[in-house]
Amino acid sequence: MFVILGATGKIGRATIAELRRHGAPVRAVVRRQNSADDLSAMGCDIAIADIQDSAALSESMSGATAVQIICPTSVQADDAAAEMKNSIRTIVDALDRSRPSSVLAISDYGAHLASDTGITLIFHHLESELKKLPAALTFLRSAEHMQNWSRQIGRAIETGVLPSLHHPVTKLFPTVSAPDVGVIAGELLLSGTQAPLSIIHAEGPDRYSVEDVARIAGELAGRKINASEMPRLDWIPALVRGGISASYAELVAELYDAHNAGRIDAEPGVGDIRRGRTGLREVLTSMMKSL
Repeated sequence: MFVILGATGKIGRATIAELRRHGAPVRAVVRRQNSADDLSAMGCDIAIADIQDSAALSESMSGATAVQIICPTSVQADDAAAEMKNSIRTIVDALDRSRPSSVLAISDYGAHLASDTGITLIFHHLESELKKLPAALTFLRSAEHMQNWSRQIGRAIETGVLPSLHHPVTKLFPTVSAPDVGVIAGELLLSGTQAPLSIIHAEGPDRYSVEDVARIAGELAGRKINASEMPRLDWIPALVRGGISASYAELVAELYDAHNAGRIDAEPGVGDIRRGRTGLREVLTSMMKSL
């Protein structure tokens, strides 16, 4: 039995689809039954558990051969780092009780770094805590998700300007479509590896710059869109206006400081890089259809 936490997210759903495509038994862990109808239709067993309920999480993992986990982000928490670390504590405690033979954790590019990486430092903490478990571990470190541009693309089409925290806008950076991460995770789970620790990096078929994002979006929208470096002093106010807490905004800003310093990438000399098949144009095309 494969148990998937975060089953209703883009990554979790794609993992489940890949597993079910091969006829593998799946238990999808969700917070509410009404969010699981399509997962039931796919042939999943459904378990209801809140991420903060260690006992319920442990029960949901009962009989699991492998468990896929993802740390939920706390974008509106007053202390985002503390809340995410608490979620990690609960998940690890549940895994320690249920003792699956293997665990696959969705992690982040740069998670090998132990300081000054903002949100990515939470994934460093996740990996460190999981290493305490007596299970075969796979860390699937994901590059930045292409879908993150959905927060800005509509406004960029209206104004002709795409502001970015990536500096300079000509710099190429790793990125991946979130569902492709789920497909890669499904393939890894099906491989049944029992190595004590495997580290895999997931990114798309190509690297892009913010100028590439603006150019492709402009071509699809039929208008010129210019990429623009958002001044560092404007980052946190702009992020808070977008609906996240000041605490989470600080973590985002620290992450992009690390990005712009060239620190966020695949860990040198460690693990393989698996490439998703979905390019940026395909993601932006889908995104713009839904605007």
